[in-house]
Amino acid sequence: MDLIFWRHAEAEDERDGLDDLDRALTKTGQKQAARVGAWLDAQLPRDTLILCSPALRCQQTALALGRDFRIVERIAPGAAPAAVLEAAQWPDAPHPVMIVGHQPTLGQTLAQLLRLQDTNCGIRKGQAWWLRAREGELQVWAVQSPETA
Repeated sequence: MDLIFWRHAEAEDERDGLDDLDRALTKTGQKQAARVGAWLDAQLPRDTLILCSPALRCQQTALALGRDFRIVERIAPGAAPAAVLEAAQWPDAPHPVMIVGHQPTLGQTLAQLLRLQDTNCGIRKGQAWWLRAREGELQVWAVQSPETA
C-alpha cells in the first residue's frame, strides 16, 4: 500500500475572530500547493483516494492537485495519528491513499510508522511524504518540497 502525507501549504496567520478552520492559503501557499500538486498529479496512480481535513487551507491545497477528494472530519487539526491511520485504512487499503492534513498530526503519524525514537517528524508546509509498504517492509519512496517541485 502507498500512503502519502501532504501537509497544507503556507496559510494565513491566526488572527482575532478568524476560526482556525477558515484560514486560507497565502499567495506563497498557493504557489507551493500548485508546484507540489503538479508533481503529485504526475506521480499518483489514478485510483488514489484523497482524504482531506475540513480546514480551508487543506482543501485549497488539495484543489491544486486537480482531482476529486473527500473531506474527512476526523483528520481535522488536532487529530490523533490513530484517526489518520484509520481513515487511510492502513495498512489494508486496496488502493493508494493520500492524506492532506496538518502538523503535528502528520509528523506524529509518520514517526510512528517509521518507528522513530522522536515521536514527531518534521513535515514542512506544502511538503509531501510518500510511504510505500510492500511485503511487510515500509520505505520512504519520495519526499517532495515546494522548493524542488
